[in-house]
This record gives sequence, structure tokens and C-alpha cells, in this order.
Amino acid sequence: MNNYQAIIIGFGKAGKTLAATLAKVGWRVAIIEQSNTMYGGTCINIGCIPTKTLVHDAHEKLAFANAMQRKSAVVSFLRDKNFHNLADLEHVDVIDGRAEFIDAHTVRVIKDDGELELNGEKIFINTGAQSVFPEISGLKTTPGVFDSTGLLNLTELPARLGILGGGYIGVEFAAMFARFGSKVTIFEAAGEFLPREDRDIAEAIATILNDEGIEIILNAQVAAVSSVEEAVQLHTGTGLRTVDALLVASGRKPATETLQLQKAGVNVNERGAIIVDKYLRTSADNIWAMGDVNGGPQFTYISLDDFRIVRDTLLGKGVRNTEDRQHVPYSVFMTPTLSHIGMKETQARATGADIQVVKMMAAAIPRARVMNDTRGVLKAIVDSKTQQILGVTLLCVESHEMINIVKTVMDAGLPYTVLRDQIFTHPTMSESLNDLFSLIK
Repeated sequence: MNNYQAIIIGFGKAGKTLAATLAKVGWRVAIIEQSNTMYGGTCINIGCIPTKTLVHDAHEKLAFANAMQRKSAVVSFLRDKNFHNLADLEHVDVIDGRAEFIDAHTVRVIKDDGELELNGEKIFINTGAQSVFPEISGLKTTPGVFDSTGLLNLTELPARLGILGGGYIGVEFAAMFARFGSKVTIFEAAGEFLPREDRDIAEAIATILNDEGIEIILNAQVAAVSSVEEAVQLHTGTGLRTVDALLVASGRKPATETLQLQKAGVNVNERGAIIVDKYLRTSADNIWAMGDVNGGPQFTYISLDDFRIVRDTLLGKGVRNTEDRQHVPYSVFMTPTLSHIGMKETQARATGADIQVVKMMAAAIPRARVMNDTRGVLKAIVDSKTQQILGVTLLCVESHEMINIVKTVMDAGLPYTVLRDQIFTHPTMSESLNDLFSLIK
């Protein structure tokens, strides 16, 4: 039996950062990773880094094959770097294999060459999430049907790409592949496009996608998928549609199915997410769950913050928790980028507060004209009485950088006038925040 002070299951952002931190203070740590192609976690290998590399290269009009080669080189470099960041530490053992619990302190690792049992005083689960495939006939067996991971490994650009699901993942891939030259069709089962967004923002996004040649089909009831002449045929309520590749972008669920959590006394909810308290501790006192696997927002930066909470529990004052988080932003890396923080207009109006809503077009921003992309809109919601910013949506180039400035002001509890009167460099996209918040009366 191999004994460790900490066993970490999964090489994601929270897990790898915790492993290095604990090792540097002398803990003996084992980190278990099911696949040697996943060192560093989802973001580096099949998420943020490869997709954003491709988004950049699509915008730069790089040929698809060359972009895929560059993406692979970037991912390979970062994966190797992440492996050595842990494997080269004195107190860390990196163990390849699939982990499952025997009990709350014992983990079996199923390796290619046999099995290994580990005992851990404390155990941390960081296995991330996996793609969800709807129960559609032929979807899981038809050649040419991919999840996002599979699509990122294509070597040839599909002339016609279908995307099953019109959420944020679908939108990001649609914009990317359209820029590379694919004819993209989004099949969305709902009657509304991007229902989580305010209608004016959703309509602006749809217009941008349509202008890129992307077709959006709402109320698309796909009953079956089949193969025809090396293509993928979708059987919909309005007839047959044929594409060369089909991306299933129907969401992701926590990756817990093979962990045998019940043997460790770890409870999950109806979606398979591990139930945790505000300190990320599970129903087993010595086990924590971090990142996507605990059902929280599926962002790398949330996984990193999960690490901070656990670090404070183990090595700090034990006070930091999930309730400390304020105003979590997100960005969808279509072109131009959609970024949001705080409330949507519909949410703000539902509170009954006295609010002001202001909007300005991205075309009014000098820097947008310099960058030759004037598409999009900027929107802000402010409480008239307190002058607090309630929410901001930015659909414009570089919004993924701008939204962090807004977050800092909101977290500090500062009035909107800070952004209205701030001195920004010129010409920049950030200085448009002066103009946006000057519209508040």
C-alpha cells in the first residue's frame, strides 16, 4: 500500500495547483490522471487553449491545416510543461490510470499494466466534466459525429458543419469554423436563440453569425442521425439535412460515473455532480471536490478559485469559501467576443429596483474602427439610487479584456462614475467605458 497525505484525482487547474502547493510545504502527494494526453486538464488540452488558438488563427485567415498544426504544437508544449511542473517535484508522484474508490481513504488505480492501491489521509477530486450526447437514434454510432474534443482533432476542414445545440459552445465553434470556410448550420431545439441572454443581445449575436454565413434553425427537432455517402444525415421534423461533420454541443456533465463514489460515502446530485459545502468538502469529511465536477460554473478560473478555498482550509485561516465570490464574468470567444458580468436586464427589472439601462454601438468606438471590426453593442445596467453597476454585457472586439475592468469596480463596490470618469489610454477599447457610462443620467 502506498501512503500519501494527499491524493488528487485529476490533473485539472485546481488539482495541479494544489499538488504543487502541498508538495512545496512538504506533503507527500499523489496525482492520478486517467490519460497522458490530459496533463494540465481540460483547458490546456481540449478546452480554452486549443479553441482560443484556433479562434485567433481563424481570425488571421490561417489555413485550417496549418492552424491545426499550430494548435497541436501549443497544446503539446503546455501539456509537457504541466507534467514536468509536478513530476519534477520531490514530493509528488504522477500516476497514470483510472481511479476508483475502495473506501473513503483508499483508491484503486487501474493501469495498463495492472492495478495499484493508494491510501490517502485527504483526497481531492478534480475530474472535470464530459460531453453529453442526447438520446437521438444513431447519434453515438454514426461516423462523422463528434464532441468538441473530436472536432478539435480533425485534419481536414468539413465543407458543411452541423452543430447540434445553439448554446455558448456551439456559437463559439460555429464562428470559428465559419471563419475557416465551413458552411455552418446550428440546429437548436429551443424556440429561442441563447435564452439566457437578453433578447436585444441575442438578436445582435444572431445577426453577426448570420452575416458570417451561419444558418440558425430554431425548433429543430432532430429525431435520428444516419450515415449517407460518407456524410451525416439529420432527420428533422421539416425533412432531411446533410452535413459533412456534426458537432454535438448539448452541454457537459460532471465526470463522476466511474469513480465508485458511493464506496467512499460521497453523495452526488441528480446530474452526477458531487455535493459540496461552501468549503468544497463532500459528505465524506476527508474528501473535497474542486472544479467542474462539483457542479459549479464550468470555468477554469472558478477551478483556480476552488484551489484557493481548499488551500485556505488546509494551510490558512479556513475562512475563505464560495460565498466570497462576487460577480463571476464569462466570455464567449466568437468574433467579436461576447462578455458579461452581473445581472441581465430581465433579471434587474425583476428585482423591482429603480434601474437605468444604456446601450451604445461598437461602431462608435474609434479603436474598433482602427481594428476594422465595428460590429456589436455595449450595454450597462445601473441602480439609479445607489449608483452601483448591476450588470454589463459587451459584444465587441477585446471585450474579454474589458470585462475584467468592470469586475474590479463591481467587486470593490464602487459607483459607475469611476468608469465614467476614469483616465484610459487612447485609442483603446477600454476607453469606451467612459462613453458607455456617460449615457447614465
